[in-house]
Amino acid sequence: MAILITGAAGFIGSSLCEELLNRGKNIIGIDNFDAFYAREIKESNIKNCLKNKNFKFYEADLTDIDALKEVFAQNQIDQVIHLAAKAGVRPSIEHPLDYCRTNVVGSLNILEMMRQYNIKRLVFASSSSVYGNCRAEIFSEDLKVSEPISPYAASKSALEQFIYTYSKLFDIQAVCLRFFTVYGPRQRPDLAIHKFTRLIDEGKPIPMFGDGSTKRDYTYIDDIVSGVCAAADYDQTPYEIINLGGGEPVSLVRMIEVIEKHLGKKAIINHLPMQPGDVDKTAADISKAGRLLWYKPHTNFEQGIEKFVAWYLAEKETFEK
Repeated sequence: MAILITGAAGFIGSSLCEELLNRGKNIIGIDNFDAFYAREIKESNIKNCLKNKNFKFYEADLTDIDALKEVFAQNQIDQVIHLAAKAGVRPSIEHPLDYCRTNVVGSLNILEMMRQYNIKRLVFASSSSVYGNCRAEIFSEDLKVSEPISPYAASKSALEQFIYTYSKLFDIQAVCLRFFTVYGPRQRPDLAIHKFTRLIDEGKPIPMFGDGSTKRDYTYIDDIVSGVCAAADYDQTPYEIINLGGGEPVSLVRMIEVIEKHLGKKAIINHLPMQPGDVDKTAADISKAGRLLWYKPHTNFEQGIEKFVAWYLAEKETFEK
């Protein structure tokens, strides 16, 4: 039996694949190498996985139902970890139909394959973006999330509801994990920490939207992978939504300062207005994750940036090609 991981060549997906392979699991990976960023980066992400005899990889798009049928028909899959999605809040505002097609229809194709092939366990990567501009001091899973402020966020919120429906109708045990701003080695080059590190390193201006007071609950990749693995083992209730965060909201100004410190270079800042779709802050209540998954983040922001910068300096030629 095997675990199917969608988005296997991405930042989180490749890191998760490596961890589960190290634990002796059989992994089926799917990725479509979306052109959102360079294919070469994703190929580099999974190069070690491809050397493992317990890893089988398919280049396939979730919107291609025939390709998915082939994957499910050819393999004995007992669990799906669904990470694949069209990423990015701001691009979703420009291309909402693309995000609906990939994130909603593509994910429904996965749910249909699970139903048809009688696969009963699912872990889904949702997002803290579903909370929108929540005014609560800390974001708990029981807060109202009916006011997403980007098509990306709306797609994730919709999928949580579709998964609940499939769980109830077809007896699928599901855990929806709301990830809070994941960072670390292999982070997508368009995301703030990676982008700012590269621009500061190159002596180029960085765009700072707003006054720098916006806050994000940054979560180091190793902690996210640990949480996903725990969710994959969880089977006590039929459906859960669980936050995975770092528990340490960090302001934009502070984020820049820590990157400067570990690069040993000062940032040139280009002050810009807030962007549509951006939220003022995220702050994860991770008590439920601790209670159900024994989740506890082990890498604080300072440590995580130090590790990320070391990785970036060692690997930056990959991003310069």
